[in-house]
Amino acid sequence: MGPSFSLLSRLLLLWLLACLAMAAQAQRLGLPEAPTRNAGEQATGAQLAISNWSRADLRGWWAALRAMDGSAALLPPQLQPPEDPQAWSPVQLPDVRQRAAAGVHHAGDPQFQMRWYRLRYAPPDKRWPTSVALYMPRLVGMAAAVLVRTEEGWRPVFDNQSGAREQWVRPLWAVFPGAFTELQQDRAIEVVVAVPVLKDSFFAVSSAWLGAREDLEPLYDTRWALQIGVPQATGLLLVVLGLFAFTLWLQRREEPAYLLFALATVAWLVRNLHYHVDLPSTRLGLEWFWWATHASMSWVMLLTFLFALRFARQRFPRFERLMGLFVVLTSVLTMPLVIDLMDPLVLQHIVNAVVGLVGTVFVAVVALREGSRELRLIALSLLLGLGFGIHDLGLLAGWGWSEHIYLMPFATLVIVASFLYAVQQRFLGALRQVERANDQLGQRLAQQGAQLQTQHERLSEAERQQALLLERQRLMQDMHDGLGSSLLSAMVAVEQGSMQQDQVVEVLRECVDDLRLVIDSLEPVGHDLVSLLATMRYRLGKRLQAGGLVLDWDVQDLPPLDWLEPPDALHVLRLLQEALNNVLKHARASRVRIATRDLGHKVEIRVEDDGLGFDLDTAQKGRGLRSQQKRANRLGGSVHVDSRPGHGTQLSLRLPVRRRSAAPVTETSGQQKPG
Repeated sequence: MGPSFSLLSRLLLLWLLACLAMAAQAQRLGLPEAPTRNAGEQATGAQLAISNWSRADLRGWWAALRAMDGSAALLPPQLQPPEDPQAWSPVQLPDVRQRAAAGVHHAGDPQFQMRWYRLRYAPPDKRWPTSVALYMPRLVGMAAAVLVRTEEGWRPVFDNQSGAREQWVRPLWAVFPGAFTELQQDRAIEVVVAVPVLKDSFFAVSSAWLGAREDLEPLYDTRWALQIGVPQATGLLLVVLGLFAFTLWLQRREEPAYLLFALATVAWLVRNLHYHVDLPSTRLGLEWFWWATHASMSWVMLLTFLFALRFARQRFPRFERLMGLFVVLTSVLTMPLVIDLMDPLVLQHIVNAVVGLVGTVFVAVVALREGSRELRLIALSLLLGLGFGIHDLGLLAGWGWSEHIYLMPFATLVIVASFLYAVQQRFLGALRQVERANDQLGQRLAQQGAQLQTQHERLSEAERQQALLLERQRLMQDMHDGLGSSLLSAMVAVEQGSMQQDQVVEVLRECVDDLRLVIDSLEPVGHDLVSLLATMRYRLGKRLQAGGLVLDWDVQDLPPLDWLEPPDALHVLRLLQEALNNVLKHARASRVRIATRDLGHKVEIRVEDDGLGFDLDTAQKGRGLRSQQKRANRLGGSVHVDSRPGHGTQLSLRLPVRRRSAAPVTETSGQQKPG
């Protein structure tokens, strides 16, 4: 949203600056005190004649103009400008009658006036242009017409009946056919602008420009663009912004400012319907149309103030309710046929002025009190809009500035630009808050990470010390149970004289082997059972050879055992050491074979000899086999011994590749058959 609002605000600002520059130029060109060189002649004075007509006369006039369209017929004498010179009198242009506060009422048939404004034009240096045009910045009245005097009489060159309802806001532009100018080569052209008005009612006739079409057309185009084009473009732009704001509100219902902005754009579109649609053809329809367009201005201002106050730090529910109630009541009271005390148009504009003045002052006071830059900018734009609104009210009522353009569309651009700026600043402020929050969160995370790292190092050190302590205790226990027990037994036997020297040497050799096994179990083997077996072969190979045994080494590659740690490695080594000691001491074998196999989920280590063998049923009652089975259970595996007298002995140790937390059930001896 942020980049979108930033781009929209910049584009709107450029559009606003261009429109204001064009408006300033148009206001300057429209003033009679500032004529433009080579743009024709500006007539600030004319001859005026007034004819009092009835409704029938006015209808006959319009019917005659329609009948003469494209024909050579002339106007009836009674519908032509007066021929009596005494009927004409000088008049200063612009000619404006102010709008009466009370409505104009006529008993019976209303009376009308036909106001004839006579102008004369002669080109500079008597060089007639190819095409002559008449341009009037503003003409408020009924359907106007432009007549040119010919030798046969007055001929219409422009009839504005089709555009009469929009005449109040559109500049008048009439181009004279070339045939009329060719007939006036030796004298000035005489032109009459016929403006019918309701007697004693408001009208406005601006100064007139007569000259070459190519000189006056830029003035007309600029006026039309500012008076018609800019409001239309502004309305369409606000519709787009309103739809954008409405979609934002649908996604963020907790932000009512977006909905208020969208509703304000809808109200502004209703306010400017006369720029986009044709006016109703009936009087009652026209009255309701103008009521809707003028009453909607109060709603535009109300929604604008509510939107602006959303940027304040506190809410003002009482003010908002009172303003809303006032707008609702005045909208109802200004409906056609509800009251008849004054001109509804004047009453509605008074209401709009009250709403604008009160709301703008309130927002300005809040902005000054709170000191918010965004709200102050909005208040400043509202004050500018209030000034533009007073200008337009004076223009509409005929109080002054009769040739100026309406400025409220430009005020709308200024206000919307301030709104977009405020929304953008709020978004950027939210981004800065998020960035600060992220920075603070990052700092906290860094601090917590440092604390966790420190705690982790402390815990790792404690675990290392604990592991060292446990390993020391294990070694002490192993040495006490194995090496210490053997040495103590040998020492007692030597003291008692019951052990021979060769027996003592054998006990000491076993103690040395046991000590080596303990040391070898501490070596890192990387969970590799083959490496552990190779270390055992290195340690016990000479002893086996000294005992007259030939070692057949049939060890194949095995998968790594993730659970194989030093305590487990010691159990494996002691289990195999005990098996080899049994071969040396009891089997009277000549060969011993150590083999490994990969069984998938398990690995197998087999120790086979060609010795005497023994009766398995008798041997199971001894402690040797039970000790081997306990060690195998601790490893999560199983051990199986198969032996018969005269056929040697086979010991099979099966270990799991992946060991569960709990050791599996011990396999019963004799149930598992070797390979």
